[in-house]
Amino acid sequence: MSLKTIIRLQKLQLDEKRRTLAELQNLGDRLKAEIEKLKEEIAHEQATARDDFAVSFTYANFAQAAMERGRKLGESLLQVEVQISIATDQMAEAYQELKRFELAEEERLKRERDKQKRKEAIMLDETALVGFRRRQAEEEAAEG
Repeated sequence: MSLKTIIRLQKLQLDEKRRTLAELQNLGDRLKAEIEKLKEEIAHEQATARDDFAVSFTYANFAQAAMERGRKLGESLLQVEVQISIATDQMAEAYQELKRFELAEEERLKRERDKQKRKEAIMLDETALVGFRRRQAEEEAAEG
């Protein structure tokens, strides 16, 4: 397998890891938004319960359910944050591996260019040497 193929494969893997990380970050953002929304709902219900005596009887059930939901959302957010950390590390590793292959490919191309330049220099030197010998032979023939 050539380095170009490996680099292409590494880029695809890196892109997939970036997508996964972005999805996890979006999920984390949604969970945070839900937690904030729940806090607002609790504050609104507290205010309503203070203002309306009839509602205050049902507030305890609401508060208990809201606290349970908040706990579950918090646990989910912690799990997603752990997954985000893992995905970030995996993406960084994939990026480093891609860079290693890209540097290896650059070095290989540089060696090929240097090799080609040496071949061209040798050909020019040989051409110049042949021309020099020909002129020298012509000069010797003209003198002698």
